[in-house]
Amino acid sequence: MSHEISTRVLLQQLADGSPDDELTLEQLLDSFRHRSYGLFLMLVLIPVFIPIPAGQGALSGLLTTLIGAQMLWQMEHPWVPRFIGRKTFKRVHIINFQKHFDRWLGYIERLCKPRYEYAFDHAWARAFSGLLLVILGILLALPILGTNYPFGAIILAYSLGFIERDGILLGLGWILGLIEIVAAVVFSSLLIELTQKFIAYFT
Repeated sequence: MSHEISTRVLLQQLADGSPDDELTLEQLLDSFRHRSYGLFLMLVLIPVFIPIPAGQGALSGLLTTLIGAQMLWQMEHPWVPRFIGRKTFKRVHIINFQKHFDRWLGYIERLCKPRYEYAFDHAWARAFSGLLLVILGILLALPILGTNYPFGAIILAYSLGFIERDGILLGLGWILGLIEIVAAVVFSSLLIELTQKFIAYFT
């Protein structure tokens, strides 16, 4: 697979047009099919960083889990349920996301390049990425205060890694993802223990 354009240029292409244009996820994935997993992840993360009305942001974690499950299943391109794929949203949300991240993407663009591409093509590496995304997606979907940005930032690293074909960036996503998962498990264990002690105290 050739490295045709950077994430920054891809995002600029998506933002090019009238802010009032109605877009669908299905339409965008068809237009950029050669890098659809990375683009899919980026699009589902928009509500995490740029809140969208009507509660659409609650879908981000579930869609991330869907992406991870499809990578575990070794699907070459992501599949989207029709009712989600044909749901419309305005281009202005992509424009706002692009403005919000353009400066940071400029820094990342200078550091990223296609390397260690077996991390994207090897079946076991894809499965490992998929497994981590399933777990991170579930954690992102949970209503845990203050976790949207940290989990969203880690998943964004996966998105950029897939688009840029940068194995080092993807490896960083693996490490941070594992750290976050372990931290979530430890925090949950402590919370359960404290809850049990609290209940025992009053019974």
